[in-house]
Amino acid sequence: MTKLKNKVAVITGANSGIGLATAKLYLKEGAKVVLSGRRKEALDEVAKELDGDFITVVADVSKDEDNKNLIEQTTNHYGNIDILFLNAGIAPPTPTTDITAEHYNEIFDINVKGPIIAIKEALPHINDGGTILFTNSIVHKKGFDGLGIYSASKGALRAYARVLTSEVKSRGIRVNSIAPGPIDTPIYGKMGLPEDVVEEMGKGFAESVPLGRFGKSEEIANAALFLASDDASYINGVELEVDGGLSQV
Repeated sequence: MTKLKNKVAVITGANSGIGLATAKLYLKEGAKVVLSGRRKEALDEVAKELDGDFITVVADVSKDEDNKNLIEQTTNHYGNIDILFLNAGIAPPTPTTDITAEHYNEIFDINVKGPIIAIKEALPHINDGGTILFTNSIVHKKGFDGLGIYSASKGALRAYARVLTSEVKSRGIRVNSIAPGPIDTPIYGKMGLPEDVVEEMGKGFAESVPLGRFGKSEEIANAALFLASDDASYINGVELEVDGGLSQV
C-alpha cells in the first residue's frame, strides 16, 4: 500500500466526511498528510484516530491569511507539496426569492475564492508533476431547487479548473475534479434544516440514484487516491462523476 509513498498531500475540509476519509487513505498509502479545517477541536479529535506522518492546521479557507498560513505551515514542516486536494465546501440551501448578499458571499468565499487563493499561495511550492484536485459536485449539471448559489459556485469552480489545467501544463501539474452525487457526509446536517426534513430529502436523493443509495465518503476517497496517483498519470482536466449514475439520468 504505497501508491503515495513520501508524497506530501494537503487536504482542506479534512476534519470529517470526504476529507477525513481521503486523509486516512492517503496515510495508508504512504503519504505525508496535512489536514486542515476550521475547528481546532474537531481536528484534535480526528488526530487521535489517525496513524502515519501527518500534521493538522486550523484554517478557514474563506480567509486569505488562513490559506497563506496553511501553505506556510505545510512547507515549513514538509517542504514542497505533491498533492493539493481542495475539498472544503458548504451547501446551505436557499430558494432564489430568499437569497441575500450574505448567503452568496459565504458560499462563494468558501467554495470558490478559498480554493483559488490556496492555489495561488501553493503553486510556487507544488512540485512539477504534482496534482491539484477539487471536490466539485454534480449539482451544476442538474437543477436542484434551493441550491442555486451552491450550484453556481460549483459551476464557477469547474470553469476555473479548466483554465488552471492549461496554465500549469508547462510544469506537468495535473488538475482534476471529483463531482460527487449524494454522499453520506456531515454536510447535510450542516444545512440548517430540521432533521426530519434532511432525512426526507435524503430519501428523495437516494431514490433518484440509479444505484438506489447514497454513496460513502470512502468511495470518493478511492477516486481521490486514483486521481492523485500514477495510475492516473494521463488523466488531466477531467471532472469525474462519482454519483451512482445520478448525473446520467
